[in-house]
Amino acid sequence: MNIKENMLKMEKTLSPNAAKEEDAVRLFGPLSDDIRPSYFRDIDRIIYSLSYTRYIDKTQVFSKQQNDHISKRIIHVQLVSKIARTIGRALNLNEDLIEAIALGHDIGHVPFGHLGERFLDEISMRYGEGHFMHNVQSVRTLEFLEDNGMGKNLCLQTLDGILCHNGEFVQSEYRPRQKSIDDFWYDYNECYKDSSYIKKLIPMTMEGCVVRISDIIGYLGRDIEDAVRLNVFDIKDIPLSIQKILGNTNHDIVSSITNDIIEQSIGKDYISMSKEIYEAVRDLKKFNHENIYNKANDNEACQNIRKMFSELFEYLLKVLTIEDKENNIYKVFLNDIDENYLKNTSKARIVIDYISGMTDEFFINEHSKINY
Repeated sequence: MNIKENMLKMEKTLSPNAAKEEDAVRLFGPLSDDIRPSYFRDIDRIIYSLSYTRYIDKTQVFSKQQNDHISKRIIHVQLVSKIARTIGRALNLNEDLIEAIALGHDIGHVPFGHLGERFLDEISMRYGEGHFMHNVQSVRTLEFLEDNGMGKNLCLQTLDGILCHNGEFVQSEYRPRQKSIDDFWYDYNECYKDSSYIKKLIPMTMEGCVVRISDIIGYLGRDIEDAVRLNVFDIKDIPLSIQKILGNTNHDIVSSITNDIIEQSIGKDYISMSKEIYEAVRDLKKFNHENIYNKANDNEACQNIRKMFSELFEYLLKVLTIEDKENNIYKVFLNDIDENYLKNTSKARIVIDYISGMTDEFFINEHSKINY
């Protein structure tokens, strides 16, 4: 057995419903030969990216907290990866593809989490650049911004799972839909045009479906732990009807949902939850929105962050117009970028790409340099 065959020996045990090496196709043509399987190689391309490094200082839910135990985005993606690989191993799915999707799914998240995403969407629409969604920006970052604009050229299956990962929309069943490269690009482009199209996205693989539900599992209990740690609410506030089914700790919540999904999905060509677990997950998600996400930032903080996004965007747009080459947008972003990016990208989109890739701290520092 040669090295490549040894790397692929796990394929012999995979479910008929799992993604296989022979199915892998790259959007922009094959790479040079390598001992690593295609999806395994995607993992490496993601974790060695600069965007992956910046996960470490991006908000999960709570921003600017003087508490080292509050989750950052990097913790979330690692939790999603572990949960999804647990489900994948139990169902004999392709763990390499699962890990690649999970680790790359939030690459496009902006400073200050979903709050920042909302404000960048307002700016993007105002300047005719279409809707801004972090799942779409994750694909854009990996394929058009990384490696100085040359992109990572990941597999279609990986990028599709990233595009369709959004755990904001809980379902009782997740059924994959076959897609071509053209179908993928159609989904990608429609997201810019229609804010509701994100609800229509369906992963093309079982692995993508696993990551999608694992995104929810990964944040429900952990966000509760963070909120309790910050005294946002008391754990006893969670309705007893939910606690009886899922528990009230991250450990119990993850275990309850994960075990149920495995039991309900074995031998099936789709991922599902029992009615009892699905309803409890739906109710807990609603509880989290009312008691955590809607209270993570008060109105004054929200308006201040919105103002900062608007001011920084306008300032950087001016920097590009006057071509101030001493500004960081040139030094850390544009000076080494591929010429095709500059030729085919509007100034507004360049600024959106730049801001969306910032960490919280870098965003704050760049805003502080504005000359009013």
